[in-house]
Amino acid sequence: MRTIAAIVGRVLKWAAISLAALVLVAIVGGFLALWAIVEPDRSKFGTIPDEAKAAGRTRQSLPAVAKPCSEEPADCSYFAEMDKGLLVKPADGAPYPKEIQEVAQLTKLTPEQVRESALRGQNAWIVWTGGNDRFWDYAARNTAGAFDLLKTVSSHKDMAYGRHNRWSWLGLVNEPCFTEATGPDPNRFGLWLDQRDPSCAPDPLADAERYPGVAAGARGKTVPLGSYYGEPSGVMGLRLFPNPDFDDKAKAKWDPVRYYTDPSYYNDKDLVRPYRVGMACAFCHVGPSAINPPADPENPKWANLASNPGAQYFWVNRIFFWNTRPRGADGTPAPNEGNFLYQLFHTNPPGSLDTSLVSTDYMNNPRTMNAVYSVLARIGPSLVTGSEQLTGGERDNKQFQDYATTAALSQFWNPVSSTTQTMRVLKDGADSVGTLGALNRVYLNIGLFSEEWLLHFRPFIGGQKISPIKISDAEKQSVYWQATEDRTADMATFFLVTARPDHLEDAPGGKELLEPLDSTKVKHGQVVFAENCAACHSSKTPEPPANSGIDTGICAGGGNGPNYRQCWDRYWAWTQTKPFKDAMVKLVTARDADGKDAFIPGNYLSSERRVPVDLLQTNACTALATNGLAGDIWDNFTSTSYKNLPPVKELTVYHPVSGAAMPLQPLGNGRGYLRPASLISVWSTAPFLSNNSVGHDDYEDYPRTPAPRMAAAGPMNGSYYGKESCPAASDADPYLPCVANRLKVFDRSIREMLNPETRRVDKFTRIPVPGYMYRTSAPSCLMIPSGFSPSLVRGLSGPLHWLAPWAVDKDGGIALGPLPKDFPINALANTKLLPDNDEPGGIGHYWRLLKAAPTLLGAFRQMGGACTPEALADPVTEATAEAAVRDSGLIDALVGLSKCPDYVVNRGHYFGADLSADDKEALIAYIKHF
Repeated sequence: MRTIAAIVGRVLKWAAISLAALVLVAIVGGFLALWAIVEPDRSKFGTIPDEAKAAGRTRQSLPAVAKPCSEEPADCSYFAEMDKGLLVKPADGAPYPKEIQEVAQLTKLTPEQVRESALRGQNAWIVWTGGNDRFWDYAARNTAGAFDLLKTVSSHKDMAYGRHNRWSWLGLVNEPCFTEATGPDPNRFGLWLDQRDPSCAPDPLADAERYPGVAAGARGKTVPLGSYYGEPSGVMGLRLFPNPDFDDKAKAKWDPVRYYTDPSYYNDKDLVRPYRVGMACAFCHVGPSAINPPADPENPKWANLASNPGAQYFWVNRIFFWNTRPRGADGTPAPNEGNFLYQLFHTNPPGSLDTSLVSTDYMNNPRTMNAVYSVLARIGPSLVTGSEQLTGGERDNKQFQDYATTAALSQFWNPVSSTTQTMRVLKDGADSVGTLGALNRVYLNIGLFSEEWLLHFRPFIGGQKISPIKISDAEKQSVYWQATEDRTADMATFFLVTARPDHLEDAPGGKELLEPLDSTKVKHGQVVFAENCAACHSSKTPEPPANSGIDTGICAGGGNGPNYRQCWDRYWAWTQTKPFKDAMVKLVTARDADGKDAFIPGNYLSSERRVPVDLLQTNACTALATNGLAGDIWDNFTSTSYKNLPPVKELTVYHPVSGAAMPLQPLGNGRGYLRPASLISVWSTAPFLSNNSVGHDDYEDYPRTPAPRMAAAGPMNGSYYGKESCPAASDADPYLPCVANRLKVFDRSIREMLNPETRRVDKFTRIPVPGYMYRTSAPSCLMIPSGFSPSLVRGLSGPLHWLAPWAVDKDGGIALGPLPKDFPINALANTKLLPDNDEPGGIGHYWRLLKAAPTLLGAFRQMGGACTPEALADPVTEATAEAAVRDSGLIDALVGLSKCPDYVVNRGHYFGADLSADDKEALIAYIKHF
């Protein structure tokens, strides 16, 4: 018996040791697998050349223009009629516009040198893509079939949109000199692309002889070499480039009919398109001129377009889902509403976009496309309050004195102290390394040098630790980056000249719509503005008292850095005093020697001082963005001063089901502040707040259905309501760019700002909350067609379908859900997969994720994966989904994992709410003059 017992004991001991070893191996293996998923391959950083360098090109081979503007004026002036025509060469003997003369005086250049620099900058803004067609092709192959710019620029007969309604349905600007495709183009691989109007001169920047493209792969072999500026697509800001991967094999597989019509063909991550689409800044920033709007928004002329207002009417949910369609006449949800990714994009009101969508920070943060106004008035105050300390890689940003055209602006950079005096571009004031650095970063964020950029994060979905892209690596490995740097000084000149205010009095019929500046009502409004608004919304303020400590001592240069909250509190306390308000009234009501208003001209109408979000009480997520923190993707493009900002005070947020108030204490290190929006041309830029949430209508309403397709798009028929109107169905349509329409939106928006009780409120919380939350418009699933599923999932589709039929179909497609209608979108979208670099106790977050996993998996299992169109339309499916969410505690689990659990999007900025009705009306009458 002892022998048997000993044997059993040894066996059990061996089994225990073996089991322990297996557990240890599993733990180590799991850790290594997690490490491989989470950690980037740092050995690749800074080692991969971009396509231009790999092809042997240099920055000198990619000049802004092939020859000086004096020798090839057409290359420089192709877009000159845009932007109020300020860059059109004056007739012989005629003076240059005063805008050019002002910049010439500032930069110590001749007016013609300024004009030519600005023209080069205009070209760069509108057509320079810096090789990012590589990235946007990657996006088309890695967004589960939703995003495809080559289809977005098409006018295929089976689509709900084309050139004839591109503006009204997508909010994209049609490039002049094109007509709509009426069939497949045999010269362009059977694609339904816009056709060049033969009466127009060629686009000189598309000339492949003067601007030879980068020879990569099949370019110059099975497809043309093309121009390094690409060729125009018919959509402002999108350029077509021959795809270097479109070799003989890809050409043999190409089927243009199936590309538009057959999901089994186009839902394929390995599909090679004949063109890659590049994106210039113009795509998100060119729009109709507020003071010279097109009679037909679908057919603008060059003179009707402006480079600076931002794409105010850009419909992200339609553009980022190429097969967008309207709802049925009876309100039946559109097909894409069953896809949660569409619901995510649907949270973006027209004119807004989450610019951290690609390098995700685990927050859904739609923000308005930045308008660029009055740069000349904006940079001046930065000499007083815009001081930012740069260290390390931050110092690698270019500064004005690095270029001959802007060398005279040396006062904005001190190389000895590494201090820059800078305006702030991003909503949270993160872009704080100088104007040129801010411009250069934008190109990276739209895909320049994607060979390196994509190494530092996992695009769109996250789950990989983010690391900084270094300017030094871009300088070494990216010729496109170098060529972009060579253009940004010209872009700065371009905006110094052209980004001037759009005054209502200069718009069609605008003067008649204004109360006179010397009227009693407007004079009253000036006083109201001075006493209640100017502290944040004026770059002209009184001199602080000598003993106040404002902008002196630790607060010198604005006090940006670890002492900033103390400096802000000093400034804010002073602005609430009678001496400040009395002095401000004198400034606002001042007149010049000719008796004209002296306050509005040259006023940026923003203090540019960072405002704590606890004071604003607006949605916190924009202020809590993290991509600019130390060690994050934009580390090199934010100042050390920004990275040392102190935390703001505790915030209050609201539960998306109960509505109960919850405390939120943000970390500091850059988080927690917003720059005040400029009120320049505010009559034309509504809706309001940083996410366009105040004053925007239900954006399914306009247009209810796409405009009918026309064989040839010509000017709209219809009568004008007045010279301030578009020939639209209604002046109230908020998505038409004419004066009457803009003012309708302005009027609604400004009244909601001043009367917060009239703002849209959420209908689905048990306790009322101060605003509304983004919610799904229909039952929706997280879906990945099999052609885009990971190869491992497709290879094991049979076993995975057997194990989890509620998640994986027989072909390897993935479908999780459905989430019910009115599900709080950001409860899921804001799920933090990884802790921030500066987050204390980061391991605790992984534990919370692990604990929540059974709840999440159980909820999706209970939902059942009923994601076919028929199932989503079945009321039983929605009832099942509602029960799954309710019974599983899914939303509570998601709130606990949220990076930003602030779901109310239109709250805050209650300044002025307590004014009298007369004060509010007077204030509105005054700010229409801005």
